[in-house]
Amino acid sequence: MARSAESVRAVIKAYDVRGLVGEQIDEEFVREVGASFARLMRSEGADRVVIGHDMRDSSPGLSRAFGEGVTGQGLDVVTIGLASTDQLYYASGSLDCPGAMFTASHNPAAYNGIKLCRAGAKPVGQDSGLGVISDELVEGVPAFDGPAGSVTEQDVLEGYGEHLRGLVDLSGIRPLKVAVDAGNGMGGHTVPAVLGGLPLEIVPLYFELDGTFPNHEANPLEPANIVDLQELVRSSGADIGLAFDGDADRCFVVDERGEPVAPSAITALVAEREIAKEPGATVIYNLITSRAVPELVEESGGVAVRTRVGHSFIKAQMADTGAVFGGEHSAHYYFRDFWGADSGMLAAMHVLAALGGQDAPLSEVMADYTRYAASGEINSTLESAQAQTDRMEAVVDAFAARAESVDRLDGVTVDLGEGTWFNLRASNTEPLLRLNAEAPTGEGVRAIADEVLAIVRA
Repeated sequence: MARSAESVRAVIKAYDVRGLVGEQIDEEFVREVGASFARLMRSEGADRVVIGHDMRDSSPGLSRAFGEGVTGQGLDVVTIGLASTDQLYYASGSLDCPGAMFTASHNPAAYNGIKLCRAGAKPVGQDSGLGVISDELVEGVPAFDGPAGSVTEQDVLEGYGEHLRGLVDLSGIRPLKVAVDAGNGMGGHTVPAVLGGLPLEIVPLYFELDGTFPNHEANPLEPANIVDLQELVRSSGADIGLAFDGDADRCFVVDERGEPVAPSAITALVAEREIAKEPGATVIYNLITSRAVPELVEESGGVAVRTRVGHSFIKAQMADTGAVFGGEHSAHYYFRDFWGADSGMLAAMHVLAALGGQDAPLSEVMADYTRYAASGEINSTLESAQAQTDRMEAVVDAFAARAESVDRLDGVTVDLGEGTWFNLRASNTEPLLRLNAEAPTGEGVRAIADEVLAIVRA
């Protein structure tokens, strides 16, 4: 059936499909998305699609409907059931077939969505397939006149755990007490399978799979959502705390004091470890990651390459450059040895290996990777794209006399010199302008952020 362009493009976004279940997304809609995706993949030579889903109440039914759309177009389906997003990427890579993961990540319970990939976990974004699918849903997906595909089930959880343990060896580290907040998301499914049997005492929090998120939102980048983990680390005497988002593809770290560790610092640590294995390797970082990342990469003998925000851009740069690793401010970490895909679990294992390989506490280990103060992402609501553009240009004008450089790789990045810079960009998914600022001191960051926000919110 044909659909309005407005309704389709409201949920098929820059990187994935996401919307309110029953209002924007239902089984009929995802059945058509599955059919269109199957047509696209069939045109590229694929003959099957692997499908996984998270613990949301709507996920099993939606994933089945998507599979019906796929088989209706003559492709086979391999279902892996409950999975984290990086477990689905493992399945796509190890089975060498396209994949679909049903999840709305950290969004509230009323939402669901689909993350799509080609064989080998290669990305599908707006410019690499989602635009084609959008157009086809608006026009109506053509029927297939051949035989329907079949559906088989496969359990890949054990293989996923073995693969990750083969990439980061934790068997010889000192014993560590690790507090883990799964946020009632898929970390409760994958952490025991990956970290069980290692010299780690896991102190679990909210491991029960519950797509209503009864304890807190499964978004560890929001400070309120890691308070329980911080308290658990302190009360249990844990060496480290890990918090996963809903689909467990992102991991946030707190140190033994319960203090948050910036994702940029994790990026720098993992980059250093990967460069040590492959001297001269390339590392990708997005443009709002701390400047400490490229500095440390280059000091380690690596090559740092800057890119736009968003996993499709990072993955494309990974493929183009052969980069060994990529990191984002949002706690997405990408690994060449994991098909170029992101895995919060794998990043966590690198941190555990670094911590368990010496005697210092995590706060001391991470101090070497933290050089600047950062604002974090500060959002301002501006409903129209024109208003967003106007405010960004007003900010550029206000700083013109002081700026050492201005670039427009993604929004505007204004470099004020001596380690002080800010980026202002429009969200890909919401009517927001996002500000990130960095400076040598907290006072410097606050001054820059206040000045920019006064213009944006005028």
